[in-house]
Amino acid sequence: MSSLEEDLLGQAWAAATGDESGSHPPQPAPVEVTGTSGHLPSRFAVEQAAVASVATALLSAVALSEQRGGKATTVRLDRGHVADAVRSERFFSIAGRGVGASFAPLSRFWTAADGWVRTHANYPWHRSALVGALGTSEDVDAVASVVATLPAQEVEERVFFAGGIATAVRTIEMWQAHPQGRALAAEALIGQRMTGDGAPRRRGPSDLPMTGVRVLDLTRVIAGPVCTRFLAALGAEVLRLDPPGHPDMRSGAVADTLLGKRSAFLDLRSPPGVATLEELLERADLLVCGYRPGALDRFGLSEEALVERHPGIVVVYLDAWGHSGPWAGRRGFDSVVQAPTGIAMGESLTAVEPGALPCQLLDHGTGYLGAAAALDGLRRQGAEGATHVRRLSLARTALWLTSQGMQRADDAGAPAAEPDSRSWLVELESAIGPVTAVTPPGTLGDRPLHWPLPPTGYADDPPTWPTP
Repeated sequence: MSSLEEDLLGQAWAAATGDESGSHPPQPAPVEVTGTSGHLPSRFAVEQAAVASVATALLSAVALSEQRGGKATTVRLDRGHVADAVRSERFFSIAGRGVGASFAPLSRFWTAADGWVRTHANYPWHRSALVGALGTSEDVDAVASVVATLPAQEVEERVFFAGGIATAVRTIEMWQAHPQGRALAAEALIGQRMTGDGAPRRRGPSDLPMTGVRVLDLTRVIAGPVCTRFLAALGAEVLRLDPPGHPDMRSGAVADTLLGKRSAFLDLRSPPGVATLEELLERADLLVCGYRPGALDRFGLSEEALVERHPGIVVVYLDAWGHSGPWAGRRGFDSVVQAPTGIAMGESLTAVEPGALPCQLLDHGTGYLGAAAALDGLRRQGAEGATHVRRLSLARTALWLTSQGMQRADDAGAPAAEPDSRSWLVELESAIGPVTAVTPPGTLGDRPLHWPLPPTGYADDPPTWPTP
């Protein structure tokens, strides 16, 4: 590992495993990183942070495996594999046809009267909120004309209060002075809390650390699904639930974010849906929730309700803007979080027009850090009992990235050559044909990880745990 990779790994490992006193266990195995660097050229330490995030998740897997009677083993990573894993949506294809995620026409940077604004309007309900707040049509030129007459922060506030997503582009210094930036600076990279009671859930030896662990996946888009699919690759039984009224994709679709898990619709607005959720939670070991703070509290998914009704469960919350401060309840996505946190201007090629990271690192990095937090929560629960809660956010991961400093554009180095072959791409059979996907990054000892199930169709499964 490079010195910067080692430094970032040390920070991430401490964040994932530190208890309330600030202590954390030593790394349970050495980490071997191979391959050339330069796959993700950036003014920020993107590639190094990606390597550190994945390595932290793998080390957490080793620590949990040791608790289950496994032996410490070397963790191995290839930089090229990691770089493709944090861009996995770009390599996912069905019958040779790429189906990577793309942005809708109204998801972009706009010139405002005093700067720049970034919007996200991939979902129809966010698109309607955006044009409704601006009083215009969905025509790109019409939206551009309105935004050009308004201050960036006015657009930000108008769209937010209408239920949409928009942020003014800021520098790092401006974000540090912003109330939400100050709130984030007081939060941990991975917030941790042990509370309530609940007997330790001890598990016997297994080839993979998550074998026999049930994970209820209430996440969407990228960060949460990356977390839960990695846990599936480590042996977990993962069931993803989505609301039928606000689908993430069309029913039956096969997607990169569904790898390794089952997928079902569940309507929590109905009493039977809430009853089903309670039954699922009763048998779950881990809940991963990727909605805005408080958005699902009315369905019994607040920390307090889970501690009371499901003692001993491990809970991981992931959100966009953090868990405190005036923006904690706002909606957000990786591309939007890059705008006010200083990343977009830091990646500018002209020092005028905003730029973007070479991958959606805030999503993917937070996903792997979330997996590390989940694994460590299960390890500590197995040793100490109680209910363990972890909290992460895209904006806090952004602060972790920007805190490492920046390099000049001419010092970023030339991009690494594309590998002669991507041995980490795999073809899998699905109900709609063969799909190509990036395998889970890393090996535990000499054992490479793989996706454990044939790719499922979106919402094609029942909302139940498999019969033992």
